[in-house]
Amino acid sequence: MRAKDMTAGKPLPLIIAFALPMMAGNICQQLYTLVDAAFVGRGAGTLALAAVGAADWFNWVIMGVIWGYTQGFSVLISQYFGAGEKQNVRRAVGLSISLTTVISLLLILISHLLILPVLRLLHTPDDIFAQAELYLRILFSALPILGAYNVQAGILRAVGDAKSPLIAMIIASCVNIALDALFVMVFRWGIAGAAVATVIAQGASAVYCFIIIRKIPDIRFEKEDLAWHSAIGRRLLALGTPLAAQNTVIGVGGMVIQRVVNPYQSSFIAGYTATNKLYGLLEMAAASLGGALGAYTGQNFGARKMDRVQSGVRLGVSLALIVSVIVSAALLLSGRSLLSLFVDPSEPQITYVLDVGQRYLNTMLYALPTLYLLWVYRSALQGMGDTMIPMVSGLVEFGMRVGVAMILPALIGPDGIFIAEISAWIGAAILLAVTYYIKIGKFSNRREY
Repeated sequence: MRAKDMTAGKPLPLIIAFALPMMAGNICQQLYTLVDAAFVGRGAGTLALAAVGAADWFNWVIMGVIWGYTQGFSVLISQYFGAGEKQNVRRAVGLSISLTTVISLLLILISHLLILPVLRLLHTPDDIFAQAELYLRILFSALPILGAYNVQAGILRAVGDAKSPLIAMIIASCVNIALDALFVMVFRWGIAGAAVATVIAQGASAVYCFIIIRKIPDIRFEKEDLAWHSAIGRRLLALGTPLAAQNTVIGVGGMVIQRVVNPYQSSFIAGYTATNKLYGLLEMAAASLGGALGAYTGQNFGARKMDRVQSGVRLGVSLALIVSVIVSAALLLSGRSLLSLFVDPSEPQITYVLDVGQRYLNTMLYALPTLYLLWVYRSALQGMGDTMIPMVSGLVEFGMRVGVAMILPALIGPDGIFIAEISAWIGAAILLAVTYYIKIGKFSNRREY
């Protein structure tokens, strides 16, 4: 439970040592996401599972704003930490918490005003509309709690502490699973029980992260650090805003896809939703590797050690390709069994639901290395302080995802929707990779940064 300097030592052990706790934390996070879906699907029925799916992308858009800002804030903290600027580290930490609080409070008002118009715009079926609305209202009412965990976990990872967010996520997973069983299966609160369990679990993880931050001298902020500091505040917002915009654009693209999906029958939506719940398993290792590379690149870029940045990214590319092939093979073998966890076996449409889910899952698995490379290059650019190109990559994802979803289903049927996702990965990955190699060449040869 302490900060870790990643500017010295062999890159591979540092990256792996950082990525493994993140991966374990992501496993815990995915576990309780899957448990949520399983409890909803089996305890409240296919319609409730479809309602969660209908709400997912709008929830992703709102949370994506918080994720983007907190991720951008962590970039500056890691750069200050790598440069040894301890006072600026504490100021950036305090101001990151203040800004996240303000952003979360503003989003409560905005999100609640948008729930009904968005669900109508997405053509949410009448039989799941009320449940989708209830689910979103509960989650959006607790945005400051959800934001508190994300900003504090980002701060800890920025200074090389990946273990504390792991412990926080284990706590959240245990709390969430226990409360899911109580609220959904015992109290029969249905979709509302799953949402309340998520909020309480995130609150528990946020409290734990706060306790740890207070124990680490380099990031233990005081009251004065929470106040506005113009230079640091502008840099934090300059880094966070493009990433928040990137997530918003990606999320809106997902909402467009959901609008295409929603006119199909609820059993198709349920199969599509079941696979989306496994999406986290697909990119779990990629997100962990990306988080490790982001912290590693940020600290070494701040210390002006470009040779270490290059070697770290080369290792990241190799690891991404190896791990993505392993994940693809494992899920190709076990995918249908995992999908069956989300569907009540007594449902009359269970075979159709699972067939839809499996076709969607297999489509993504064949292109999984592309997603992993996307994470590597995007994280490297963000660690180097470039959050604009990742934002542009979000626009590319939007264009590819929406364009394919609007055209292919009319030509080949609903399975054309599945190809939209991998098209988005390919377009974004190409842009990010090309930009990274251009930038790293400039920084290495001219030392201009």
